[in-house]
Amino acid sequence: MTSIQGPDDRADAGPVPTASKALIRYRPFRNTDPPQIVSLWREQQADRSLAQPMSVDLFSTLVLSKPYFDNDGLIVAEADGQVVGFVHAGFGPTPQRNALAPDVGVICMLIVEQSQRRQGIGRELLSRAECYLVNQGARVILAGGLRPWAPFYLGLYGGSELPGVLASDAAAQSCVAAAGYRAQCPTRVYHLDLSRFRPLIDRRQMRIRRTTRSDNVEDPTLCDWWEACLFGAFDCTRHRLFDRGSGQPVASAISWGMELLSARWGVRAMGVVNLEVAADVRREGYATYLTGEIFRWAREQGVVVVETQTFANNAAADSLLESLGATVVDTGNVYRKLAPGVSSQKLEELKRQFPDYQSLFAAEL
Repeated sequence: MTSIQGPDDRADAGPVPTASKALIRYRPFRNTDPPQIVSLWREQQADRSLAQPMSVDLFSTLVLSKPYFDNDGLIVAEADGQVVGFVHAGFGPTPQRNALAPDVGVICMLIVEQSQRRQGIGRELLSRAECYLVNQGARVILAGGLRPWAPFYLGLYGGSELPGVLASDAAAQSCVAAAGYRAQCPTRVYHLDLSRFRPLIDRRQMRIRRTTRSDNVEDPTLCDWWEACLFGAFDCTRHRLFDRGSGQPVASAISWGMELLSARWGVRAMGVVNLEVAADVRREGYATYLTGEIFRWAREQGVVVVETQTFANNAAADSLLESLGATVVDTGNVYRKLAPGVSSQKLEELKRQFPDYQSLFAAEL
């Protein structure tokens, strides 16, 4: 999520004259808005985490074409008929990942025109997005997308995944903190220059090489409805590691082309996500081996940089990536606010549904 206003952008700060002295009008998205939204996006300051140049076709493909897109969730600020800001809110999936679930709402994107900063527009947009989410049933509101609550803007912001709000996006962090959100679920963004990649070689890795085989399936059938919604528009490859004896998969991951973001970096980049290892063979080196195989394959495809992300409390993932030569290039946080009147029973229910996110649904932070 990017936000072009600072912590002093308060809705109650009083009127601030603009060149046109126009009143700001807030309304839901209209089908005629994309050209102005795209123009506003393209005016944003150069940033490694924001895809540029934006186009109407790109915005339509990666945002408006999502099957759950709701005009009411994309709220624009208008002055003299010109869009000067917008906020976009949505929802994540059910635990079964086969439909939307309204309990957790997400502020996915917030942008305000540079000349309209510090006039309360950002705060008012944020407030209206919160009202939309609560009216739809949200009991917990997140600022910044984070798996699995990342319905929009993959490939357009953040990196290989949506990392919450990046530390390099300081204006956005200040804005949501000033609005009462509290930082949660810190993430780390890792990059690896494949010209310096050297696979880890030890006795355990040599044994895995002898007892497994790998495959790389381009344009794979995605696992579920939610995965298809997120990655269906991108060139993806599913990487799997199979036990030679049983033929059963022991580890898998997905890679996808990050050209929209990496064009600004001047290199060809690839994201690696959804690394999973079978429960009965975890901590035995399979994740390290498959990751090394993916990096080797990517280098053969002409990829220069691989990006992947971890949660900051995942010491094993950090150790794996650092052992292969990856370094942290940014960090992020998702920001959380509870809806008014949310019950402790609802928070406990969400903890049970999403056991990996206990702190996100704590009653008090």
